[in-house]
Amino acid sequence: MSGLLTFVHLTDLHVGDPAVQDDHLYSDTSATLAAILAEVKALVPQPRFIVASGDLTNRGDIDSYEQLKRLIAAAELEMPVLFALGNHDRRDGFYPAMLGRTDHANAPYDHAQVIDGIHVIVLDSSVPNKVGGGFEPGQLDWLKAELDTHAELPKLLVMHHAPSLDADPSMEWESLSIADTEALRQAVAGKPVIGILSGHIHFDRVSSWYGIPVVVGIGQHAATDVTWLHEGLRMLSGASYAIGTLRPSGLSITFAPQPAERKELHSFTWGGMAEVLKKYEGDTTVAAE
Repeated sequence: MSGLLTFVHLTDLHVGDPAVQDDHLYSDTSATLAAILAEVKALVPQPRFIVASGDLTNRGDIDSYEQLKRLIAAAELEMPVLFALGNHDRRDGFYPAMLGRTDHANAPYDHAQVIDGIHVIVLDSSVPNKVGGGFEPGQLDWLKAELDTHAELPKLLVMHHAPSLDADPSMEWESLSIADTEALRQAVAGKPVIGILSGHIHFDRVSSWYGIPVVVGIGQHAATDVTWLHEGLRMLSGASYAIGTLRPSGLSITFAPQPAERKELHSFTWGGMAEVLKKYEGDTTVAAE
């Protein structure tokens, strides 16, 4: 790999169908994404690729994915865009709209690509009708085989739910399950994984997970008020994306926040979390960050 390679990390786009009123869409995500893609197109040097780590749409319906396609086409980008799926996505909406695929419409969307000497591996951590993340049977076998492919290349993992940072079952809604986190840890042990890119929690966070940088982004829908986390979830206006740079020393991330008033859009206390999860897991149109 000669010179410096840069890429862009988007997450939690939450694009909606403009023709449908969605009370769980708290900002004009189409306008935000269009503005960010215009910035990306103007970046110097141009990123070699874009990853979008899940919650591509807010409701997972075909028309919302068609809107996402229109926004990307209008940006006239000259680099590939790699998509992961999140808890707001629906495979039966994503596959036909984004890939023109109608077979195996409920299968996890796992895929990989080598770009300029970087092995980008995208895992589907979405669990239908669940807020937290997990893997289905066979996904980790696929990952292990993929890790052994191009074994000498540095590997960048992309998935909507970051690994769990603590063995606290009450927090599994915000990450991979504890069991799948441990299984992932075993799968990547000793492999040249340079970073994991995720979203879901709507705030910028960088962690060292057993020596692997885990980068989480605010995304393009709303920003979690991290000063209010002792009370519950308070969503503010705000959006950001990240520019990644791969150097001989490793991965560095620069966050590019968008102008925002930081006004409150939605909130609930931890006491109401059980009710939110109950509604979400019975109705995939309910937005639980």
